[in-house]
Amino acid sequence: MTDTETRALLDSAERTLSQRFLALEETERTNFARVMEAFRAEHVAVRHFAPTTGYGYGDDGRDALERIFARIFGCEDALVRPSIASGTHALALCLFGLLRPGDVLVAGSGKPYDTLESVIGLTGDAGQGSLREYGIGYAQVDLKDDDVDLPALLQALKDPRAKVVALQRSRGYDWRASLTVERLGEVAQAVHAARPDVVVMVDNCYGEFVCDKEPTHLGCDIAVGSLIKNPGGGLAPTGGYLVGRADLVEKCACRLTSPGIGREVGSYLGGYDRFYQGLFLAPHVVSQAVKGAMLAAAVFTQLGLAVSPGPEDPRSDIIQAIRFEDPEKLIAFCQGIQYASPIDSHVTPEPWDMPGYQDPVIMAAGTFVSGASIELSADAPIRAPYIGYMQGGLTLAHVRYALEHVLRHLSDKGLL
Repeated sequence: MTDTETRALLDSAERTLSQRFLALEETERTNFARVMEAFRAEHVAVRHFAPTTGYGYGDDGRDALERIFARIFGCEDALVRPSIASGTHALALCLFGLLRPGDVLVAGSGKPYDTLESVIGLTGDAGQGSLREYGIGYAQVDLKDDDVDLPALLQALKDPRAKVVALQRSRGYDWRASLTVERLGEVAQAVHAARPDVVVMVDNCYGEFVCDKEPTHLGCDIAVGSLIKNPGGGLAPTGGYLVGRADLVEKCACRLTSPGIGREVGSYLGGYDRFYQGLFLAPHVVSQAVKGAMLAAAVFTQLGLAVSPGPEDPRSDIIQAIRFEDPEKLIAFCQGIQYASPIDSHVTPEPWDMPGYQDPVIMAAGTFVSGASIELSADAPIRAPYIGYMQGGLTLAHVRYALEHVLRHLSDKGLL
């Protein structure tokens, strides 16, 4: 494929998406208005950016940021901390905060993301402090036709030990549609009708600001995510968040620090300006990332590959799955993304046994913030049918530039 043919293919794909792009821009405006209203309501000022040290008592920047998150997500409370190292850490914090020995965690959307298997105790070495080691049980309700099997989930809730239903909004490393915000709300409503005492927890990673509402607007009790994904807007250097009912957030805060101290401590020497500015930019950045995902879907559809979601399908996260059916094509795709990155473009990613994953994984992530998947990245487990997962993109221009390089790289290797 020549450079001229590549550009013509991208031009054609982008033209077919013009109406869908307009709809995304309307969603962006709705989300941006909610962010702005939260900033204004909390009277954000330069003093909120100041770094703090020691215990962090009375940290105005930290506390105001948490109130802003609570407003944006329509919640009573929020825990937003740089000390939360990743999305997996945030999810583990929530699970350990809410569950007690003898309780049962119910995975209501099938097998959770690979890195949670060790947290739950499904895999991994003994003695590392999994839920299983603490006497917390686990039940899994697999998806049916790519949707929550609500009758089976309600049946699982007949076990009085069931205390938390965990729902994963995004597809993870699965060939399925992401769960819509509306569907998550329906499931939460059904769970609460059957068992008012059961907490509905949503792994919200990759989903924030893709739609004009969040799961907590529609009845989910608590949602969890990473700040180096969507809500960090590409600027937050680290961190994670939990938003939801005040009593649940407080339990998790006591797990983060200690009982009796909870959310009252926690300083950050780096200052909070990048967290505030990243959140301000997040609705626009997420909209750009979704446009890039749609463009990738349209391009690879025209090339005859299966994609999920399709270019015109509704979306609930920023992830684009592309089914290559060939490990060499999958690896070349990820390498092409890396070669088109602003950072480490000279590096060639290769599959490796990454901690927490059950198969060798290849990751392309030439990002300004290490591992930030709101920046353009691609990764995949090396297992049949060899599906690549692309996500992020701070600008549509970068995603398009990267797709040109991917197509050229595949063509040069005789794989296109």
